[in-house]
Amino acid sequence: MSELTGKTALITGSTTGIGRATAYALAARGASVVVTGRDTQRGAEVVKRIQNDGGTARFIAADLTNQEDVTRLAREAGQVDVLVNNAGAASFGPSASITTEQYDSMLDGNLRAVYMLTAALAPKMAERGSGSVINVSSGSATLGDFNNAVYAATKGAVNSLTRAWAAEYGPAGVRVNTVAPGPVYTSAPVEYLDKYIPLIPLRRVAQPEDVSEVIAFLASAGGSYVNGAVIPVDGGLTVVEPPKPSLSID
Repeated sequence: MSELTGKTALITGSTTGIGRATAYALAARGASVVVTGRDTQRGAEVVKRIQNDGGTARFIAADLTNQEDVTRLAREAGQVDVLVNNAGAASFGPSASITTEQYDSMLDGNLRAVYMLTAALAPKMAERGSGSVINVSSGSATLGDFNNAVYAATKGAVNSLTRAWAAEYGPAGVRVNTVAPGPVYTSAPVEYLDKYIPLIPLRRVAQPEDVSEVIAFLASAGGSYVNGAVIPVDGGLTVVEPPKPSLSID
């Protein structure tokens, strides 16, 4: 496939999980991929695999909770045609237990970095008359989620930014969309994720590729008329009422 030949794609958090799968998917479609994250070794491994498969990639180390790193990343990435704001972190627990440091880290990495990168790169896409920004949100932004207030709030804000940016940049040919995954086999313990299976209509937890293929669709010509959408990629978890316990009446 060569749908994205001649395009450069910057994918944050692309040394593991959904971001890594997205890097492979976009490279397979011809994009020149900018891999970024904090782990240089894992970044080099992603770049090497893409190159071994005949693709083009390079790595830029960056900590997205650091404003200077975000600014540098936008500068060093150069011309970007596809921006995937994937990186994110979560600290779980009762709201009263979340420290100021944890709060700041989630707001900085999950929200401020998304805002800064898009504000830096989307206007340049608009000048060229085309581009695609794809944010990675979460089903937690839609459902009330136990012990997850701050993370869910950052993802809800990303959904709102998506709609605002679709209106702002759409007239110049830049599409802004969001994918909202449910449980995905990434860094969370398998035993924890598997507890969701009875609640998911498709009765399985997603693989990273289930999400990356939707991102690739939004980045390519097939998604050319999709703008401002928040697309659940969760097997139906957030749109179907969960099963109710059976009641026996004597």
